[in-house]
Amino acid sequence: MALKIGIVGKPNVGKSTFFKAATHANAEIANYPFTTIHANVGVMYVRSKCPCRDFDVACNPNNSKCVDGTRFVAIEAIDVAGLVPNAHEGRGLGNKFLDDLRQAAALIHIIDASGSTDSEGNPCDTGSHDPMQDVRFLEEEIAYWMKDIISRGWERAARQMEIEGKKIDYALVDRLTGLGVTEAHVHKALRDTGLVSEKPTCWSDGDLFRLADSLRRVSKPMILALNKCDKAPVEMMQRLTALENDGYIVLPVSAESELALKNASEHGMIDYVPGGGDFAVSHSGDLNERQKNALDFIKTHVLQRYGSTGVQRCIEEAVFRLLDLIVVYPVEDDHHLTDKHNRVLPDAHLVPRGTTAKQFAYRIHTDLGDHFIRAVDARAKRIIGADHELRERDVVRIIANA
Repeated sequence: MALKIGIVGKPNVGKSTFFKAATHANAEIANYPFTTIHANVGVMYVRSKCPCRDFDVACNPNNSKCVDGTRFVAIEAIDVAGLVPNAHEGRGLGNKFLDDLRQAAALIHIIDASGSTDSEGNPCDTGSHDPMQDVRFLEEEIAYWMKDIISRGWERAARQMEIEGKKIDYALVDRLTGLGVTEAHVHKALRDTGLVSEKPTCWSDGDLFRLADSLRRVSKPMILALNKCDKAPVEMMQRLTALENDGYIVLPVSAESELALKNASEHGMIDYVPGGGDFAVSHSGDLNERQKNALDFIKTHVLQRYGSTGVQRCIEEAVFRLLDLIVVYPVEDDHHLTDKHNRVLPDAHLVPRGTTAKQFAYRIHTDLGDHFIRAVDARAKRIIGADHELRERDVVRIIANA
C-alpha cells in the first residue's frame, strides 16, 4: 500500500493549489469555501540520491524515476475538503473530511499565514484573522473525532476489560485500527498522558480527550505549511514560526508561486527544477510584461527570501523528518544489482528507520519473509542477518527458501 500524506486545513487557504503544485494533478481551484467536495488523490515525489552514481551503473527505475542521479520516489497525496470549527459534530463537510484522513500517515496543515480568510474560510482583509487560531482548532477537531470513536460503548467495554483482568490497550487498537493507529501509538499515548491502562473505568471525559489528542499527535503527525508567506504580515510570520519552540515543524510556503513556476517551465519559458531555489528564463522575449513582473516577484519575495517555494520541502520533511523513513533498494542479483527481469536498481522502497532485513523481506512479499534465510548488503558485499537494521540507500538482496 502506498504511503499516504493528507493535505488538510480550513476551506480556502490554498490546499488545492498546494496539491496541484505538488502533484500537478487537475484539482479545482477557486477563491471560495468548499471548492474541494471530494478528496483529490494524486502522486507526489520525494527525492533521494540514487545509488546508480555510487555503483557507476545506468539504472532502470520501475516504481520510481531517476533524473541525473536523483531518485524520485512516489507517495500518495490526499487533498481533502476544508475543515471548519465543530466539524466533528457534522458541520460543513466535517464527516467527509475526517473519513478521508483515515489512511493518512502524516498531515500537511495548510495555513493562510496572511490572515486573509476567516475561521469559516471566507475572504477577509489581509491580517484581520489570526492564523494562530487555525492551528489548534484543526488539531482539536481531529482529537474530538478520535475521542468520539473511542467513546462509543466505552463504559461497558472498560468494565468488561477490568473484570477479565485485561489491559485496555488492545481494545483501543481494535477501535482505532481503521485510522492507522498501532499498538505502539497506543502505548506511547498512554505513557504521555500518564493514564493507567488497568483502570479505564476511572478515566473521565477529559481523560479520554487527552488520550485522543495524544493519539492524534503520534498517529497523525503534522507539519505546519505557512502558505501565502509572500503576502503575510511580518509579525504574523514571526509568531507562527515561533511555534517551532513548541515542537512543531513550521515551513514558509507559496503554493501559488510553485504552481506558476511549474507552468512556466512546462511551457518552456523558464528552466526550473521543482523545489529549487532559483530558475533561469529561457526566452525572455517570449514573456509579456505581466509574466516578467510575476516571475520577478516570485524570485524577490519567495525564492530569495525563503530559499524555495516550500512545497517540495514540506513533502520531504513530512516523509524523512516527521515519519523518519529511509529509501532502500531490493535486488535479486547483488553483483549486477538487477531484478529477475535484468532491470538495474528497479525499485525504491520507503521504510521506517530501524527496519530489519527480515522486516524488509516481508514488505516485498510475505513468502520472502516467511522463508527468510539471510540477506546480502550489495554495497558492503557482506552477508547480513535477519535482525540487521537497514540504512538509507542500502541495496539489499533477500535470500529465502524456495
